[in-house]
Amino acid sequence: MSDDAVTPIAIYTARPWTKLYPDYVPSTATPRFTNGLEMFLDTVKLRGDNPAIYYFDHSITYAELDSYSTALAIGLREKGIGPGDRVALFLQNTPQFMLGLYAIWKAGGIAVLCNPMFKHKELEYHLNDSGAKGLICLESLYESVAAETVSKTLVEFVITTSELDFLGDSPVPTMFEGVCKQKFAETLDLLELLDRHSGSTLEYPTFKPDDVAFLTYTSGTTGRPKGAMNTHGNMVFTAAVYQVWMQLDEQDVVVGVAPFFHITGLVAHVAVAAMVGMPIITFYRFDAVEMLRLVEKWRGSFTVAAITVYIALLNHPAIKTTDLSSLKKLYSGGAPVSPAFVADFQRITGSYIHNLYGLTETTSPSHAVPFGMQAPVDPVSGALSVGLPVPNTVCRVIDLTSGLDLPVGEVGELLTSGPQVVPGYWQKPQESTNAIREGYLYTGDVARMDQDGWFYLVDRKKDMIIASGYKVWPREVEDVLYQHPAVREASVIGVPDTYRGETVKAFVALKSDYDGKLTPQELIDFCKERMASYKYPRQIEFMDKLPQTLTGKFLRRELRAKNQSDKAAKPE
Repeated sequence: MSDDAVTPIAIYTARPWTKLYPDYVPSTATPRFTNGLEMFLDTVKLRGDNPAIYYFDHSITYAELDSYSTALAIGLREKGIGPGDRVALFLQNTPQFMLGLYAIWKAGGIAVLCNPMFKHKELEYHLNDSGAKGLICLESLYESVAAETVSKTLVEFVITTSELDFLGDSPVPTMFEGVCKQKFAETLDLLELLDRHSGSTLEYPTFKPDDVAFLTYTSGTTGRPKGAMNTHGNMVFTAAVYQVWMQLDEQDVVVGVAPFFHITGLVAHVAVAAMVGMPIITFYRFDAVEMLRLVEKWRGSFTVAAITVYIALLNHPAIKTTDLSSLKKLYSGGAPVSPAFVADFQRITGSYIHNLYGLTETTSPSHAVPFGMQAPVDPVSGALSVGLPVPNTVCRVIDLTSGLDLPVGEVGELLTSGPQVVPGYWQKPQESTNAIREGYLYTGDVARMDQDGWFYLVDRKKDMIIASGYKVWPREVEDVLYQHPAVREASVIGVPDTYRGETVKAFVALKSDYDGKLTPQELIDFCKERMASYKYPRQIEFMDKLPQTLTGKFLRRELRAKNQSDKAAKPE
């Protein structure tokens, strides 16, 4: 059969990219475990004395983490948590996140991941949509957000904890200056629960691969956030991919810079660490000085981080005086990565930033650049390839109009099928059917594949904005803008940003009686008070009237063109 006779779908299902795999990467892989709890308990049995967490300067072993999580699981059982019940985690990157996750599983439950930047309405939505019965949160977040929110939800109990709780005898970090331990009459204190049930035992549940491990919320391509049902099977597969793809073993140390509530931090940090039996350096939230100090102290070797993290590190003077010789296994995803920046970073640090790509619905990676290889550059756009599809994975590119598979090199919607693809969205059957058809996830991203099997992202099918690796749905921002009494019309787009990848820009038409009485900054501040920090608009432009169709829909494409034209017209 000639090359011309090969059908487009056969090109993709033949998985040509496997020919580029290094010798140590199999074309198909089978995880050693069926679920996340089994994975964690196996590491506890084999490597219980090994450090599981470096929290700033304090070390916690796998055996200690196991004991803590069992005690908390007993406390959750006492509060009525059983198989399939949801418990939400509203935490920063602290030991309590891992402790809480394993405790929820030991009690038989499903973890619901909440962004610690959520404001009241955002937290309320996620708790109600998931039907969470319990909430584990930082005392500071309870005081500022959750205390006023839980009464509007189905949450039956709240467990509070402090960022100071697991520092041991190590010095209090600068970022915690002024922080004090708090107690609330209406909540349970985590440390008191651990003391109460210390040394007690519990019969653990047995999870099947298709049991849901956690709900990670995504806006996807339409509407309000949806809870992707990441299963235990999804998670152990992607953790195994990270282990083999990045050649990780117990001598490695994870730099836990990606937020644990996000699919990247949850799988590329928490899950893979448990699978391999290596420690995670945790430092609450990203801080360039702390990250550099702790990488040097604990010899951090592997991380997956937003490109903004690498930019911040490269721009910090301490990078030239810090010993980063251990930090060799570097990956980035979630936003376009410039070849020029990768070259600069490698020149300064000696380490190459490998690209990867995945979605919440693919439980982290579907594509990655093999460790030790460098991504080719797209000759059309100048962007780095997002990598090769990982083992067991079939990716296709289809025509945006007809839905037919496209030949090599042509641009269309990216479809992904494999063990990492979630079965659907929590209690949203129609949205699940729309997104996942015949085993393929319709990603909404526009891409192309070259003849060797490298994939390049071209654009997004819909209007999703990705700011610092976080997805922002324009309508959510517009809804907040419309809460201001001065706003008559509002439309939101993403605009290029050298640091955040994209940033949120709003075009607003004011009501006539507010003309000249409201500044863009005042409207930005209005949104900032009501939205997570990555969502609120950093730029607002006032217009007399926004462009729209005959049916009244605002034309975002015209606003993008206007923004680009205005930028080009400005003198340098």
